[in-house]
Amino acid sequence: MLNKVILIGNVGRDPEVRYLDKEQVVANFSLATTERGFKTRDGQEIPDRTEWHNIVAWRGLAKLAENYIKKGSQIYVEGKLKTRSYDDANGVKRYTTEIYADVIQLLGRRQDSDSGSFQTPKGSTNVGGSTQGQSSGVQEPPQSGRDILQGENGYDDDLPF
Repeated sequence: MLNKVILIGNVGRDPEVRYLDKEQVVANFSLATTERGFKTRDGQEIPDRTEWHNIVAWRGLAKLAENYIKKGSQIYVEGKLKTRSYDDANGVKRYTTEIYADVIQLLGRRQDSDSGSFQTPKGSTNVGGSTQGQSSGVQEPPQSGRDILQGENGYDDDLPF
């Protein structure tokens, strides 16, 4: 089974960061993804369609969200889809669906943000193919497309085809 979500969108509000204790920190923010509208053959206009997603980032990703992500930032998020229930103030059972981030990469113009790929400390595969997490959670993007395809010896390594 696989539970993986990949989104590219714009942050709808500044991250809300909470420190539960010294090591447990969580950030919540919304992300908007938009499917562009189009015109059908018969001339009918189909408008843009925007979906809003609730993003949850823990530990190092939460700290990075606090420092680098702001309303309007364009980001790439990889994570898992989770649905949970809770009782509201009136005792009514409510459900919410959230994306628990495993990887966050800042996109957009460099002056808006420092470009980089951020991952959970345990590490997960990044664009460059590295599976080693770093204590800061920061992964440098590959220098070129060749870095993605070739190993140290210059030959294609570990490709399934």
